[in-house]
Amino acid sequence: MAQQQDTRSEPVDEFVDDTVDCEEREEAYRARGTARPITVVGNPVLHRECRDVTEFDGELARLVDDMFASQRAAEGVGLAANQIGVDRKVFVYDCPDDDGVRHVGVVVNPVLDELPAERRVLDDSNEGCLSVPGAYASLARPDFAVVRGQDAEGKPITVRGTGYFARCLQHETDHLYGRLYIDRLSKRERKDALGQMAEGTPRYDTVPND
Repeated sequence: MAQQQDTRSEPVDEFVDDTVDCEEREEAYRARGTARPITVVGNPVLHRECRDVTEFDGELARLVDDMFASQRAAEGVGLAANQIGVDRKVFVYDCPDDDGVRHVGVVVNPVLDELPAERRVLDDSNEGCLSVPGAYASLARPDFAVVRGQDAEGKPITVRGTGYFARCLQHETDHLYGRLYIDRLSKRERKDALGQMAEGTPRYDTVPND
């Protein structure tokens, strides 16, 4: 996700604490990784559901490192694997919530909890996406989100977010099921977002669509 202008494991009751040692953990991932160019809307890998991760090995660890490096190079707050052309259900994030608390982590095979009606308070803030560079649009999403999945070692985790971070969790999970945020817009709003993209030049490396 651009900065603002059922899971295969058993559910766990405790939420992961992704606010500890954020700078050190993000820097370690990024130092081991290599930044890759970002795939943009129109690339087929972005428009279909990604494959589940079944092997929690060195290849996955290297992918996570590269995703953190790519996220930082593009100045994003979240990145899904298919945004660097990899057909796997993985996303990483380095995102603040509305209280300014930083969250850093990895979610593999994520599934969003369906919120009960009393928790569905909508926030219609602007949303952007590294795969739709330069475009922003108002999009209503719940201001609270719970994602269940696994960490990079295959252990079950549950991540909770509020505000901007909740939007990030929903946005990145959407990516892995083949949906971009502009797919949730009206036809007119989608056309406007694509127009914004066409008028600008990405500030990071992208993969051109043939």
